[in-house]
Amino acid sequence: MSLERLQAGGLGAVRFGLGLAAVARPGYITLGRGEDLPAERTVEALRERTHQLLDAAWAQGVRYFDVARSYGRAEEFLASWLRERPGAGDAVVGSKWGYTYTAGWRTDAEVHEVKDHSAGTFDRQWAETRALLGSRLDAYQIHSLTPDSPALTDTALHRRLAGLADEGVTVGFSSSGPAQAEAIRAALAVTVDGAPLFRSVQATYNLLEPSAGPALAEAHAAGCTVIVKEGMANGRLAGRNATGPDTAALRETAAALGASCDAVALASVAARPWADVVLSGAADVGQLDSNLGAAELRLGPGELDRLAVLAETAEDYWAYRSRLPWT
Repeated sequence: MSLERLQAGGLGAVRFGLGLAAVARPGYITLGRGEDLPAERTVEALRERTHQLLDAAWAQGVRYFDVARSYGRAEEFLASWLRERPGAGDAVVGSKWGYTYTAGWRTDAEVHEVKDHSAGTFDRQWAETRALLGSRLDAYQIHSLTPDSPALTDTALHRRLAGLADEGVTVGFSSSGPAQAEAIRAALAVTVDGAPLFRSVQATYNLLEPSAGPALAEAHAAGCTVIVKEGMANGRLAGRNATGPDTAALRETAAALGASCDAVALASVAARPWADVVLSGAADVGQLDSNLGAAELRLGPGELDRLAVLAETAEDYWAYRSRLPWT
């Protein structure tokens, strides 16, 4: 199964995916993470937890799996799971390059990852990804593209990426920050020999931060596969954290539907016709099960309108996110 086959327009339904950012390294910025992971966050303990999540996701029909070079050992953990599960032949794998993991398997590292979108970093990280995932890689994306990234104007890099596309790898990018829409539109304009370079877009979109929505609709209309990350806003929309007056509409909607807050939050993303894959960032199987309850929900216009009151300005959202501690 290819990434394009997961497009909502091609199969008529949004597909949910599993991202490994929160479980393939000991430190991340999800709220309440200390309650979710094993007390001992050894490599083996997190490998086992990752494999448990992958097994549970696969059993419930999830076929898209998201990793990155900077997610600790995410590529390694996914690669070992794929080797041990020969029946998972139709798994679709996307990874990202452009950040280097620097935490040394610690939660208290001064710097957890370093961003560099140069051609040199691409060459190094592509070799590392290919060594681990080989032909199982379906999509390779620039990690957290912003309007000031040199990757938007580096024509030599564009040629390298076009070479991947010639080999059958979908070339894409992810975006982060308050100027996501600007970055997405700039990337859609990048061409090589007259053809669009990027065919997948992965962006943050959720009830608190919907600003990229129009640009993502444009990307989808242009034929890109749209993958949504951080639909839970790094845990802010989970029931245990959505307790204040600013999230009352989420709690009330969830209660009316007999659903969990996280399922409603993800269902609100899945309701967007341009959303092809909606990622769960679950850290344990219970969270995954609750997240995937979104697949059973169909939110109507009235419910989506009530939930729209949760939206913050993009600047406020990203400022809050920048203050989240690595735990």
